[in-house]
Amino acid sequence: VDLRRHISWSAFEQARKADKARLVLLTTKASVSHTAFRFQPRDIILVGRESAGVPQDVHDGVDSRIIIPMRPELRSLNVVVSAAIALGEALRQLNAFPS
Repeated sequence: VDLRRHISWSAFEQARKADKARLVLLTTKASVSHTAFRFQPRDIILVGRESAGVPQDVHDGVDSRIIIPMRPELRSLNVVVSAAIALGEALRQLNAFPS
């Protein structure tokens, strides 16, 4: 993991674009399943707050949106569980699990 701290959203976006990294939002408002999406090595998976997701301008500015399909009668998954599911799928696709 390469952890970096940015002073603002715009600074993050500038650095992300310079790195040619795609921003992939995990959201209930997506139509592409996390298993159907083709992850790339430089992808950044973004999750929002459990209570409100991400602001609309962030939602509008991402490169891709993915969803974890659930049965209609179920409400939602915890944000940490959702992030782990998406990250696990990305690592599986990229054959990037640690040995």
